[in-house]
Amino acid sequence: PPRIRGPRFPTADACSTWRYTMLAVPLVRLIENHIEQLSRDLSEKVWSSPRCSDLNKVPVKELEARTREIYRNLSDWLLDKTEAQVERRYTELGAARARQGVAYSHFLWAIISTKEHVRAFVQREGQSDSAMELHGELELQLLLGHFFDLVLYYAAVGYENERNSIGGRQQRRKEDGQRKSM
Repeated sequence: PPRIRGPRFPTADACSTWRYTMLAVPLVRLIENHIEQLSRDLSEKVWSSPRCSDLNKVPVKELEARTREIYRNLSDWLLDKTEAQVERRYTELGAARARQGVAYSHFLWAIISTKEHVRAFVQREGQSDSAMELHGELELQLLLGHFFDLVLYYAAVGYENERNSIGGRQQRRKEDGQRKSM
């Protein structure tokens, strides 16, 4: 399956890219070391936004766990997971939000808010003192952008598939009801 980022063990051509990706790792660790603060701040931001108000249909504990999961496993998601793993996790999440009746726009805004929250943290806390550190920060921003683009896509696929499935079940029930009344 295709990888989010280059090969696990870089080829000669990939050494330059791999080296710069490794420069992003300290920033990822910085994010992982501030999980509680980031999760708390994001939760307050998302739950108080009218653009995400439909997330009140999701149990609070579930939302808190999802927020922590992203930050806790960020290095794995950015550097080690395959696209197939991202697809599996986020199509499942999209389907779950559809079953919970969360409005699609509110679900997507929550993902976008998560992306922007972590990007703002990197910009604020990155404090690049050298060209190499700055390159590492830029590389992390690119990795985050690519990761969240995949998240948005596969979450939408899962949501749409579940909504179509729900619609199909409702249509079959309607048709069954019509046959019984005949």
